[in-house]
Amino acid sequence: MANLVTSLCCVVVAAVVVAYAQRRSQLVGRNQYEPMYTEVVLRCGSLDSNASVSWKVNGTDVRAQHRQLGPKLILTQVTLSHNGLYSCFQNPNGERRDTILLHVGIRPREPSVTCRSNTYPKGFYCSWHQLYPTYIPTSYEVDVVHNQKSLEVQKDAVHKNRCHVRFPEVFSSSPYKVNVTAINALGRASTLYSFEESNIVKPDPPERVTATPIRFNARRLEVTWQSPATWPDVDNFPLKYFLRYRPLIRDTWQHVELSDSTAHTITDAIAGKEYIIQVAAKDTEIGTWSDWSVAVHATPWIEDPSPITSTTDGDFPTVTAVIHSKTPPSGQNISASPRHETKTSPIPSSNAPQKAEPPVGRAARLLTFFSPLLLGMLLLLM
Repeated sequence: MANLVTSLCCVVVAAVVVAYAQRRSQLVGRNQYEPMYTEVVLRCGSLDSNASVSWKVNGTDVRAQHRQLGPKLILTQVTLSHNGLYSCFQNPNGERRDTILLHVGIRPREPSVTCRSNTYPKGFYCSWHQLYPTYIPTSYEVDVVHNQKSLEVQKDAVHKNRCHVRFPEVFSSSPYKVNVTAINALGRASTLYSFEESNIVKPDPPERVTATPIRFNARRLEVTWQSPATWPDVDNFPLKYFLRYRPLIRDTWQHVELSDSTAHTITDAIAGKEYIIQVAAKDTEIGTWSDWSVAVHATPWIEDPSPITSTTDGDFPTVTAVIHSKTPPSGQNISASPRHETKTSPIPSSNAPQKAEPPVGRAARLLTFFSPLLLGMLLLLM
């Protein structure tokens, strides 16, 4: 009897669980992924082919181009606008029988893969991306092989499409093979990327670049920088540097390649012109140049102009006259020594207008002399 009761209880619990699961699936919806620009069929649960149902998307009537075939909803030439939550209701009581979350997307293509070592000789990293969006969740699998041995791959904590691999050995001539596979609900695609160790070494740009004018030298700039912090062993794996600079008024760069020095003096700067300066780094033996550092701006030393003393209209400069007394003839008894007298006289301001006297010319004097004669002649004629 006890066993029968236990069995009945188990059957009831199982039925409840199944009913709850079905009910929850109807409320939450099951995911359905379909490729873009295709015909999509949505089925209303397990209803018979002659069942009558009505469909809604996101709670409203389906307005996109479609047709119904029994409990099936058929969408034509689906695009991203067809994405949504589709629900079907059995007629005539309107009971919801199924819920489908439609995702329209594209199957992945071969990912683009690049690898680089900016921490040589510790290791390298590889990154990848899709050339075209898939519009649906896409994951990646990465395998790295060297000398027919699989290497440990560590996913990047920040960049989801990046992984890190340690070099198993240094100065190896055997190629590394990296296989990256893109996977989503509509398909998968892979890319095999092969490289040699020496071809992927590329440091990060130099850091803390500064440019300082040199006092009393109008054509020199002192440039300093530091090796990138990510380069782990600059003593055993030294870097060389490439400096470029130009005045802002020109578009042509001047270049200087240096050994392992982290300083350089520019000696041919144009006086008084602002310069833009950048530095790149490279391993002295293998690899490629880094990207350019952050640009810095500097202007060579400019002599401070001499101060100019200005005067107001009410201030007048003075002229100093020094009068030296004549030396007394010899033999004269003069108790006082020669003396200097200083006299100052103000110079008129250039803004003050000067009143001029009227000129008296020869013509005026002749007119004055002959005026009585002319008057007499006029009287005779009258």
